[in-house]
Amino acid sequence: MTTITTQQDILDVATAEFAAHGFAGARVDEIAARTRTTKRMIYYYFASKDDLYLAVLERAYAHIRAVERDVRVAELSPADALRTIAEATYDHHTTHQEFMRLVSTENILRAQHLRRSPTILAENSSAIGVLEQVIARGVATGDFRDDVDALDVHMMISAYACFHVANRHTFDAIFGRDMLDPALQPAHRALIGDMIVATMTCRARTGG
Repeated sequence: MTTITTQQDILDVATAEFAAHGFAGARVDEIAARTRTTKRMIYYYFASKDDLYLAVLERAYAHIRAVERDVRVAELSPADALRTIAEATYDHHTTHQEFMRLVSTENILRAQHLRRSPTILAENSSAIGVLEQVIARGVATGDFRDDVDALDVHMMISAYACFHVANRHTFDAIFGRDMLDPALQPAHRALIGDMIVATMTCRARTGG
């Protein structure tokens, strides 16, 4: 097994362990037992539990940022670009529940690990930069309002997508609807695109 393969194997298992049990509850012994390596080897690649957890976070955030970058915004109208970004984010979050659990854990820890990562901070800045470009094009053509910034749009998209995973079980218990029911996904996916585009175009269409 190559070094890269070994590290990927460790990160795969560590992602599941941290997502299932949080940072405090995760056990490096358990990760070692479920990989084709040893605890000593894990600490060879990742100096501490903290460093392993940070590597898991960095890989998880890199994946969603790559999904966003794959949207060819320059080839789309501003409205279509926003809709596509929103739908791609929804698809990612609802099919990568471990990512949502990692984000929840890091919020409980007040982002103490995430703040240590220049990689994550740079990746997230680039995501906002893409939205800024799309919004600027829409404002310039008169299609978008100019009083909502890229960070607001990112927040709205993330909030809707995250809610489906973070509140899935309580929502189902209260209202009897599983928000991740496959039959509901096409409608929910379309709804986030509609919400974002409508938000950005509502004042532009009425002239303020």
